[in-house]
Amino acid sequence: MRDLTPELLADTPTSRCLFYRQICGLAAGVDPASGRITVRVGSVSAVTMPADLGQIIKAHMRIRQYALGPIISHPRSQRWTFIVRPDLPDDVPLFSELFRLNVTVARFGAQIALPSPTDRHAGLRIWIEPPRDTLRPSGVAVVDAIRACVGIRPPGAGR
Repeated sequence: MRDLTPELLADTPTSRCLFYRQICGLAAGVDPASGRITVRVGSVSAVTMPADLGQIIKAHMRIRQYALGPIISHPRSQRWTFIVRPDLPDDVPLFSELFRLNVTVARFGAQIALPSPTDRHAGLRIWIEPPRDTLRPSGVAVVDAIRACVGIRPPGAGR
């Protein structure tokens, strides 16, 4: 059995990062100066949108029994970030379509800030759906849900 040190039992940036890495499969790291925990886009990606749209997308996906995976709230900016599989094409028309909806896709190499114990009182980032394992929804499925909820047909769809 593994020896649990007090640091692993306490909720610290280091213990939280360890949980993200070992249980959730997120290649996270801690900035020692700030306690901020980040993961680079590569093995995961992110789709960020206004919180009101995020609530609609979450409900849409849940009703259709899609796996949600981790969702982060940014209370100050009133935005939500869906952590997704990196299966969206690097496609200017797609990014333009989403930009008009105030939705962004994190580009390869960008850093995603994850909730950290140091954020708790600052209200910077909180989990709407915390990671529990390595499950991530498809980025394509999230974009399809956005399109369905706002009434946009995907490019090339028959009319």
